[in-house]
Amino acid sequence: MPVISEQLKPIDTVNGFQIRPGFFREFGAVAIPGGVNFTIHTHGATSCELLLFHRKAEEPYAVIPFPESYKIGFCYSMIVFDLDIEEFEYAYRLDGPYDEKKGLRFDKNKILLDPYARAVTGQSQWGHVNNAQHGYRARVVQSNFDWGDQRHHSIPMEDLIIYELHVRGFTMDESSGVKHHGTFEGLREKIPYLKELGVNAVELMPIFEFDEMRDVRLIDENELIDFWGYNPVSFFAPNTSYCSSMEYNREGLELKTLIKDLHDNGIEVILDVVFNHTAEGNEFGPCFSFKGFDNNIYYMLTPDGHYYNFSGCGNTLNCNHPVVRDMILECLRYWVIEYRVDGFRFDLASILGRNDDGTPLSQPPLLRSLAFDSILGNVKLIAEAWDAGGLYQVGSFPSWKRWAEWNGRYRDDMRRFLKGDDFLAQTAAARITGSPDLYDPAYRGGNASINFLTCHDGFTLYDLYSYNQKHNEANGWGNTDGADDNNSWNCGVEGETDDPAILALRKRLMKNACAVLLCSRGTPMFLSGDEFADTRYGNNNPYCQDNLISWLDWSLLKKNKDLFDFFQYMIRFRKDHPVIRKDLEPSYLGVPAMSTHGLTPDETNFSGDSHVVCVRFAGYDEAIQEEDLVYLAVNSGWFPVTLTLPELPEHYEWKVAVNTGDPKCQFFHKNSMPTVESKIFLGERSVIIFVATAI
Repeated sequence: MPVISEQLKPIDTVNGFQIRPGFFREFGAVAIPGGVNFTIHTHGATSCELLLFHRKAEEPYAVIPFPESYKIGFCYSMIVFDLDIEEFEYAYRLDGPYDEKKGLRFDKNKILLDPYARAVTGQSQWGHVNNAQHGYRARVVQSNFDWGDQRHHSIPMEDLIIYELHVRGFTMDESSGVKHHGTFEGLREKIPYLKELGVNAVELMPIFEFDEMRDVRLIDENELIDFWGYNPVSFFAPNTSYCSSMEYNREGLELKTLIKDLHDNGIEVILDVVFNHTAEGNEFGPCFSFKGFDNNIYYMLTPDGHYYNFSGCGNTLNCNHPVVRDMILECLRYWVIEYRVDGFRFDLASILGRNDDGTPLSQPPLLRSLAFDSILGNVKLIAEAWDAGGLYQVGSFPSWKRWAEWNGRYRDDMRRFLKGDDFLAQTAAARITGSPDLYDPAYRGGNASINFLTCHDGFTLYDLYSYNQKHNEANGWGNTDGADDNNSWNCGVEGETDDPAILALRKRLMKNACAVLLCSRGTPMFLSGDEFADTRYGNNNPYCQDNLISWLDWSLLKKNKDLFDFFQYMIRFRKDHPVIRKDLEPSYLGVPAMSTHGLTPDETNFSGDSHVVCVRFAGYDEAIQEEDLVYLAVNSGWFPVTLTLPELPEHYEWKVAVNTGDPKCQFFHKNSMPTVESKIFLGERSVIIFVATAI
């Protein structure tokens, strides 16, 4: 905020309100001593009116036109004195030319939401249908949260273990045991669980304000809504329906409290953000904000004024236009400064690198600005490096050594390898060792790959080994939505079964997946509930399911406690062995930092029918002044094999930390790890992890 002089006085009166020109660089509505500063910008409008509403009123109690002298360039700015922020909501009306072919959609009768609104009204009650004629309105938010002496201590990318979750779905089911179901507060109640599991970062699916009822449908008596929230209404406002109580003019308080408590417990917060499109849709969609301010600036338009649709959602944000680029930068800075967010995962991020005509840019201004921005200097930037227009940039996303990527190739290749497909051993070895074929450290640094096997989009880990086909019938599209190439395997029976052999195999495959993910170079991420075999009953696209399909069933935690214990162990194992995460000082034992092997140490080339991949990580850990040697052995084939371990110098021996093929004990703690000889039996479809220790 600019410094406010105590001598600031009104100089004009309009419709009974005392006003003066405002602070033109302070976009949005901001409370100042004695009044409120309102600033907006629009290139095409010819006039602007500020509308003030009493809470829930249909008509404004005041209309205050911006005097022409209150405009500099394309910005309107006005201070209105003697306003109590708790007594009004606000919106705008803009006049200007209307010519669809030129992309101009000004309408002096449209009530428009401030693009920089810090809080959106009428959205606080989940499942409440808003009056379409009412329009969206904004509130002025107090910015007085006390962060105490909390300082930002960024966890290095290689040390992160990311846990993706949906705020509502995480605790909505009664089995969650929280007091405030489906809210930020409910998630805060689960912090002890997150600490017990061992993750140190949560990636929250969209929490920007969205209207879950925008496309509500009734299918087989089930109400289907926009549950996931990938259709933002406002980029600066938190989704108030995730709050456990109303926060008039204090919107964001519960979210800030959650973030502060997560930080106090050593857990970072990454937001899944959607800057590729908005909820306004195409020419048949509503006009409630960006279309009414500058449709031809905010959106990519064809030469005849239609909307490019690289998002698959009707419109595409024109991210590299200077106006839109500045808005996105200001938005991310706001979330970092006001909410202390630690990172962002950008949905369909390839759109952020397109020109205004949709062509890919080699040096996208927005991506470069984000990479070098001072406020965002130590914030995680993670790209979903593809979009709905066919642009797939995994391994080639413009990065400046700052951007990491959701490694979709890791997901696809490792899913296929782990279920036993041929001709993938060599590729699997590359994925486990950080995908150097995709991310050359010289150009991408050492932390570009976010490794994952599951996420919100697709099967859960349990469903990955329980279903051959998607089962999205409940979505109402005849099972045509969602991906068909899931690289899954049902282990012999589609869906639920009581067969103990199949259940045991599924459990082992889930543990294999966990072990390999946590022993892969790069940042691991997994979906909430995978650690206790949560299921979506084969639905790989439950974007509209606000019910048991999407809500975590916490009763499974007790039923599958052994799986939770395995995840917990593997997370701790990864933390205890930094050699998996990064290059240490060279090993004094004379072995390379990373090497790949087959059934024997000297087998480094893999045949097409090979299903055994071994990876050795080696280095000297100066922190504890010990050698750190880990040997991962994976057999994804149907038959057991005899594995020959690499020779160790005198006074060192191999011990088993994990063996998913052992029916009696799948993991061993440090002081109970059994010693093994140089040759060992590696069971079918199993993983063994060895640790070299000094005798």
